Amino acid sequence: MTVIDMAPQEQLDSDSQRVADLVEELLSEYPPATTHYKVFLGAQFDKGLAWVHFPVGNGGLGLSPRLQKLINERVFGAGGPSCNNRNPIGYGMCGPTVMSWGTEEQRAKYLRPLFACEEIWCQLFSEPGSGSDFAGLSSRGVKDGEEWVVNGQKVWTTLAHLSKRGLLVVRTDPEAVKHAGLTAFVVDMEADGVEIRPLYQITGEAEFNEVYFTDAKVPDAEMLGKPGDGWRVSLTTLMNERVSIGGVIPQRGTGPIGDIVELFQSLPPEAQNPATRDELMQLWIRSELFRLTNIRASQSRKMGDPGPEGSISKLAMAELYKDIYAFAVDLLGADGMLFPSGYKMIRPDHAMFSATPQQAFLRSRANSIEGGTSEVMRNILGERVLGLPGDVRVDRDVAWSKVPRN
Repeated sequence: MTVIDMAPQEQLDSDSQRVADLVEELLSEYPPATTHYKVFLGAQFDKGLAWVHFPVGNGGLGLSPRLQKLINERVFGAGGPSCNNRNPIGYGMCGPTVMSWGTEEQRAKYLRPLFACEEIWCQLFSEPGSGSDFAGLSSRGVKDGEEWVVNGQKVWTTLAHLSKRGLLVVRTDPEAVKHAGLTAFVVDMEADGVEIRPLYQITGEAEFNEVYFTDAKVPDAEMLGKPGDGWRVSLTTLMNERVSIGGVIPQRGTGPIGDIVELFQSLPPEAQNPATRDELMQLWIRSELFRLTNIRASQSRKMGDPGPEGSISKLAMAELYKDIYAFAVDLLGADGMLFPSGYKMIRPDHAMFSATPQQAFLRSRANSIEGGTSEVMRNILGERVLGLPGDVRVDRDVAWSKVPRN
């Protein structure tokens, strides 16, 4: 059941004090400077400070989700580790999906190792022939006794090369309409029949991968929900993904806009002309509007599946960051054409991190593609928020097996 966060202020004040006391206890018992990050994160989970709105025993305290900001600010301010930095797909997308759709046994098995970064997770949704049309995917899962045999290809899988677990959606009923024939599983990325290949990006790194399944066997017990629930499970993941990507609430004047202000201030006086200063201020205003919108959305967000507000944040973030880093390259002048970090062609241990403005400029192109393209975000907002007529869908009532494909 979805519960709306309508706690009275006095209850929030009491809960805030309780959470603050637990954070101080955590920092006292496990000093970040001398505690391995996996030990610290495991202790944070045990105290209910991982996802504070999750139930007790699942890394939470059953409290308002807005209290997570208080936890994060205190932990990070004391030099504590971030699960989201080390396991972004797991923390922001897969963990909430397991919480919503997993059995109690699956929650007990997966959530703590995920938050402690003992097991990195990835998301296996997109395919070469079904990106924006995710429900049209063709990877198959066929029941064989107590297992499902999986064959197919996934693409653009972030950090698959580091992952122990993956959230996989495959087609299990090709005779159903495309949205109804999908089923979700937790898959062991180290199992036989799972092959991971790097996809090198414009930055020279391969944080993305393509994953091939060849007669890979997935136990029936690893299913999330029931057969045919895959579309609904994936919506939970995608809504959380958009919040995770676009819903970050930095401190005022920090993050990408803070980096660009610092870059601007380092320029010689003659380069800090009124026109350039005006462009910088327009970007600063947009960044502040984005930050305040995310604060408002986080305070009104429901416990459970996020709504379409995640698409607002994701769209705004993607377009804003592209403009910020394009401005940064302009500020650099001829140096903006250089690539000081070099094309090392590596498989990194991070996602969405850039060492230089030039690298960030190139990486920001992906912001308007990953987690749903900006065009798809506009469609969602038009239909679900503004109530505009939906796109023409000629395959809504047609069995997937009868839908023409390339």
